[in-house]
Amino acid sequence: MNRAIHAAVRRDLDRMEAALRVLPDGDRGRVAELTRAWDHFDRELVDHHEKEDDLIWPALEGLGVDTTLLGEMEHEHRDMHEALKRTSAQMKQLASSASKVDATAAADSVAETRVVVDRHLTHEEEELEPQLVEHRETAEWKAVEKKLRGGSPVAGGWMFAWLLDGATPEVDGYVRGAVPGPVLFLLTRVFGRGYQRSIAPVWRT
Repeated sequence: MNRAIHAAVRRDLDRMEAALRVLPDGDRGRVAELTRAWDHFDRELVDHHEKEDDLIWPALEGLGVDTTLLGEMEHEHRDMHEALKRTSAQMKQLASSASKVDATAAADSVAETRVVVDRHLTHEEEELEPQLVEHRETAEWKAVEKKLRGGSPVAGGWMFAWLLDGATPEVDGYVRGAVPGPVLFLLTRVFGRGYQRSIAPVWRT
């Protein structure tokens, strides 16, 4: 599931930059849509990394995972937080002006954030995940997974609706195989209906 989330993060950064590059000057309606989509993306990514900071890294440290590596993960999270702040500021400026110049500046900032984020995601996938796999069947890790599933149904619904919105066939197949069909329908179509109404249409324009 972590890889599915990473795929959604990379996908949203790619399509946000692409949309900003072609944004017509003065199109306030489109600016409002992209600002809404960015704010949602920012919340999803921050929530994901706060769960890693608060639950996953401490648990992995307790299981004996390399503390130097975990420290690098925390440092990269701080770098991403700063990058997201810079892009959010650019998006706020764009929301104020709706100008082509500010759309280009926002697109450039998204591209810079993509580099910072992808560096961390790749590092996590290549170095941390192999160590995590060794502990997946332990009672300690299963307790973490239980806590990760303990959020509100609405938050879960928005997350799964977001994961599947424009997902690759590989990610789509994984999610649908990991979550029972009726549960996934309830999450994405009932609890995730806010995402379906307010964010998904942004990417169909």
